[in-house]
Amino acid sequence: MNDVRIRRIVIVGGGTAGWMAAALLARALGPLVEIRLIESDAIGIVGVGEATIPQIRLVNQFLGLDEDAVLRATQGTFKLGIQFNDWRRIGDSYLHAFGDIGLPLGLLAFQHYWLRSRTRAAIGSALPAVAGSTGAADVQGRTSAAGLWAYSLNATAAMANRFARIDQVGSSPINGTKHAYHLDATLYGKYLRRHSDARTVRRTEGRIVDVRLRAEDGFIESVVLESGETVAGDLFIDCSGFRGLLIEEALQAGYESWQHWLPCDRALAVPSARVEPMRPYTQASARPAGWQWRIPLQHRTGNGHVYCSAFMSDDEAASLLLANLEGEALAAPRPLRFTAGMRRRTWSRNCVALGLAAGFMEPLESTSIHLVQSGVSRLLALFPDRHCDPVLSAEYNRQTRFEYERIRDFLILHYRATERSDTPFWRHCAQIEMPDSLLRKIALFRCSGQIVRDGDELFTEGSWLQVMLGQGIEPARHHPLAEGITSAQLDEFLANIRTLIGRAVESMPDHARFVAEHCKAEAPG
Repeated sequence: MNDVRIRRIVIVGGGTAGWMAAALLARALGPLVEIRLIESDAIGIVGVGEATIPQIRLVNQFLGLDEDAVLRATQGTFKLGIQFNDWRRIGDSYLHAFGDIGLPLGLLAFQHYWLRSRTRAAIGSALPAVAGSTGAADVQGRTSAAGLWAYSLNATAAMANRFARIDQVGSSPINGTKHAYHLDATLYGKYLRRHSDARTVRRTEGRIVDVRLRAEDGFIESVVLESGETVAGDLFIDCSGFRGLLIEEALQAGYESWQHWLPCDRALAVPSARVEPMRPYTQASARPAGWQWRIPLQHRTGNGHVYCSAFMSDDEAASLLLANLEGEALAAPRPLRFTAGMRRRTWSRNCVALGLAAGFMEPLESTSIHLVQSGVSRLLALFPDRHCDPVLSAEYNRQTRFEYERIRDFLILHYRATERSDTPFWRHCAQIEMPDSLLRKIALFRCSGQIVRDGDELFTEGSWLQVMLGQGIEPARHHPLAEGITSAQLDEFLANIRTLIGRAVESMPDHARFVAEHCKAEAPG
């Protein structure tokens, strides 16, 4: 019987996507495969994303990497969430914090009890003063609900610029901090390269000039380097960036544009000098034709301006970015052009695309690195033999599309749910026709305060709750079962959560101090 097992994997492209794929595949498959990674130092790496989400910790744990060592090597800091400024209206600000919001009680999610308390506060503030009583102010004082983020450990710590690794808040059922990283993506790729198993992963420096397909089935047979070397493989991983050297130029998988939902199509990135405080959160501030990110690293701040070229020129975008830096610019802004969307097939024949080769959604919710991670995870779960059965690739593509589309909906929410009308761009965003999947989720929340998470979609109920409320989407009522406890019990339940979170945050050190004590990096040479 012929051996049809995958023995040779060829990864085209390095950077974070290529080296994450190489490291994870080598760790999972070990001596079963030989991995060849082909990259050219002459080809630049996009490296826009420097912020991550908590799932990246699973990558490091699987690879056996020490968290503090990773952060030292990548000039990294800790991330508790994202602050959104000026998105609903100019002057508004809210957090999308990682981790839990409050605690569930009985059969209900926390937000229904919080919504009930907020309703009581609103009623109390509207009551007329009554002779012999202390008046409406007293009623409101007794029943007012604190802002939603007072019930989030991550949000409370973020706003105090504090951080600590906490698994549990004392002996209470409240979970501890849930964190991700701010890191230099280029340095992270190099770190993964150094820690990839040299017995399994072989790096080749070179530029690919030809892709050869098998005549009988159109599978990729080999790639040809500028040096004349031919590299054959059983399975090919395309990490070649927007170009999609294998998945698009060779296999013509097709690209589906989502620009009618996500209109921004350009970005400028620039580093600036580090300033204080070292915030444990990313900032995303809305601008006249897009938004600006600010990401604190140990040695500098990462900045970028994502914008729509139909509403702002490149020169205007660069001037606006430079005018809104907190520290001195350390380089000229670096441009990037993109079309939001995804490949129609991210697995075609014997090729799987990862990273920018698979698709692109702007870094508003820091999902770029995660999509590489989840793509490799899906590939391992559906790992083929040399025949690459179409049933496997079809399931891979179905799951990938589901994940991309749900992330897409979450990003659209930030743009569509706006009350801004001060610029043509924001007036355009307010008129975006939403996909049915997003319309259903918003309608359910407006009606009942309920959030239903679809299958294994990336963002949690707590994520949707924070962004919908932050963007001004208000539910008409809470769930009737939230009336199952007395007002006094409700007040005590909410007050206890706030007290426990407040005490936990008070015990945390300043974020910069924690970084200095646990993972301080050497100054760049």
